[in-house]
Amino acid sequence: MNQCPCGSDQSYSECCEPLIKGTRSAGTAEELMRSRYCAYAKTEIAYLLQTTHPELRKDSDEKSMRNWSRNSEWHKLEVIETNDGGPDDSEGQVEFIAHYSEKGVKKIHHERASFIKEDNTWFFKDAETIKPQQYIRPTPKVGRNEPCPCGSGKKHKKCCGA
Repeated sequence: MNQCPCGSDQSYSECCEPLIKGTRSAGTAEELMRSRYCAYAKTEIAYLLQTTHPELRKDSDEKSMRNWSRNSEWHKLEVIETNDGGPDDSEGQVEFIAHYSEKGVKKIHHERASFIKEDNTWFFKDAETIKPQQYIRPTPKVGRNEPCPCGSGKKHKKCCGA
């Protein structure tokens, strides 16, 4: 079985391929987003353009899309949250993380994508890239040579920091 790149645990031929080949339409915003991830993984740029809202197609950079698709190794798709975008909705948002590598360097693309349904067809409308938040340590960092905070009397590096 050729597993679908979108991570659905279905075969590609049963999951996203029918959408990309045009034999079936996406029923939800999340289904469209998953198929668009597959289109990047399979370098199906025509599908990406077709599923972009018609008002935005003229601004799409086909060459950049093709280069990113071809020059990346697509590892997995992680859906974080879906808001609306069901079969009876006309709008929806899907937050996701795409894991990929470029020139052997692992990267992530974290995005909240907006979708709109017109004439019973879902389209990609807009996206907001989500920047990673800086980690703030809740307590001061314990130095290696400082006494261990557990109260043992040993240096941290010889106790809990070992």
